[in-house]
Amino acid sequence: ALDVSLSMKSEDIRPSRLEKAKRDVSELLRKLSGDRVGMIVFAGDAFVQFPLTADYAAADLFLSAIDVDAVPVPGTMIGSAIEVALKSFSKDVPTQKAIVVVSDGENTEGDVMGGVEDAKKAGVRIYSVGMGTTEGGPIPINNQNGDRIDYKRDQSGSIVLSKLDETMLQQIASMTGGTYHRA
Repeated sequence: ALDVSLSMKSEDIRPSRLEKAKRDVSELLRKLSGDRVGMIVFAGDAFVQFPLTADYAAADLFLSAIDVDAVPVPGTMIGSAIEVALKSFSKDVPTQKAIVVVSDGENTEGDVMGGVEDAKKAGVRIYSVGMGTTEGGPIPINNQNGDRIDYKRDQSGSIVLSKLDETMLQQIASMTGGTYHRA
């Protein structure tokens, strides 16, 4: 489950949280053998980017096309991503199932722990990977050509700093017997 919210554009990890996440997931795909993988993208809602497959080349191709505009609803709903991921598993196949959540952990909406509880009941472990730094960074706003024109600002005009929320990601993983890793 890959976070594609606007905060993932922050450059506190170079070149950006999202680009680093895509590289890390691509590297993970190259290390797999025989496992099926799927991709959920999420921001203010969650969608299946590609269903479970053993075709890692196709998965990597879909991964390379992901950007923050993959989900039109702003925000971050980690719980929704977990629920969509749970629905994508085959219930009749008795295999070990896991969800890897790659996010900065800044959950802005929805019930995260409800999704985590559902995963725990289903025997699905959640592993989380934190993208970003605890110091944080501003969120660039680019024009249609990709040139930076400003940074995201709050209502008072101050630049918004997006910070890694490790506590949230650690809780998500530990509740299901998974582990947390900082990218």
